[in-house]
Amino acid sequence: MCGGPLKEVATITAGQSAPKPELFSNEGLPFVRAGCLEELIAGKKESDLEMISNDVARELRMNLYPEGSILFAKSGMSATKNRFYQLKTPAYVVSHLAVLIPKDRFFSDYLRHVLIQYPPSSLIKDIAYPAISLGDIQDFKVPIPETYDDQIRIATLLSKVENLISCRREQLKQLDELLKSIFLEMFGLHNGDVKKWIIEPLSACTEIVSGVTKGKKYNGNKLRDVPYMRVANVKDGYLNLSEIKTIEVTEAEIYKYKLISGDLLLTEGGDPDKLGRGAVWNCEIEECIHQNHIFRVRAIGNSVNPVFLSALMASKYGKSYFFKAAKQTTGIASINSTQLKAFPLIKPPVDLQNQFAAIVEKVESVRSQYTKSLKNLKSLYGTLSQKALTGELDLLRVQICEECEMANRTASRISASQELTP
Repeated sequence: MCGGPLKEVATITAGQSAPKPELFSNEGLPFVRAGCLEELIAGKKESDLEMISNDVARELRMNLYPEGSILFAKSGMSATKNRFYQLKTPAYVVSHLAVLIPKDRFFSDYLRHVLIQYPPSSLIKDIAYPAISLGDIQDFKVPIPETYDDQIRIATLLSKVENLISCRREQLKQLDELLKSIFLEMFGLHNGDVKKWIIEPLSACTEIVSGVTKGKKYNGNKLRDVPYMRVANVKDGYLNLSEIKTIEVTEAEIYKYKLISGDLLLTEGGDPDKLGRGAVWNCEIEECIHQNHIFRVRAIGNSVNPVFLSALMASKYGKSYFFKAAKQTTGIASINSTQLKAFPLIKPPVDLQNQFAAIVEKVESVRSQYTKSLKNLKSLYGTLSQKALTGELDLLRVQICEECEMANRTASRISASQELTP
């Protein structure tokens, strides 16, 4: 496999300035902005974009770019994101996007995969003002197979893995939707009907504690370094433990703030989407405390299952309460312990709560398998791209076939929700 500059394999140009808002219409051909790339890559249809009519395009002398053109951002922070999209239909394109139109003997989808493996963002000279010149893009060297057939073979194999990655992501998304649906049905929240359950303040059956404050002065007290949970660790329904920081605190604070299995961790806010965001702690770390921007909600007795409580907080019912109760300033929203303690907790029979928790456990087991598979597929794509684009294509065919077979066996499990019934 030889290499050469991009200008040998594609005509390289850029889009044009966006027309005034009043010139867009509901008919014509799509206009692609830099901000649209992420949505298009995720599956949004080009027909759902803003449209430019033939008359407007003719009046403004807009260039129409053909199906198969490869788009990526060449200026602004979007240029650092390495998002590459292949047009499914002819379209007009904004000036912030570079447009690569493959020449006759080059396969468009091969070029897209090459750019993923060798992103032009490496050409950015100043990350504070990211921009890539068309001249630098034209001279950017990429591997070029000797034959058109080799390009097709490489692109086909890489696309198979890409489709598997997309399948895994969709399966994980469906798992989330399935759990939400089951929760709403089991507890009558699909129509907002909660009157059949006992409702009482959250503080009536839980202990609510804010965590340790960073930067305290201890005046010579003996301290010990321990891990702690930050807002960055607490996501909506799960914990991100990829980076665990530590803090020096007293033994008394360790005793007071130490997390135990079943504690529900909730963020106090920040961005509006962080309001009431939380997850259940399952002793993932042997000795761990939490900071003051996180509330620890610990059930008293056995009347509330923490898994049910976490789902309730994350539901539309819970988020609606937090949004109404929160103190809000520009772009920032937060709740205090008083507002959290007053949360109107619905209390279905604990047996029903436990039944839901058992379903969650089964779903999480499937999720764990899919998450691991997704990680492996991403790694496979990277390895395959590197080998395929350096002439070692056939070495990974068997591994791809095995992943395809696994995906086909497991895809139907998501829709079979009866399997998740305890």
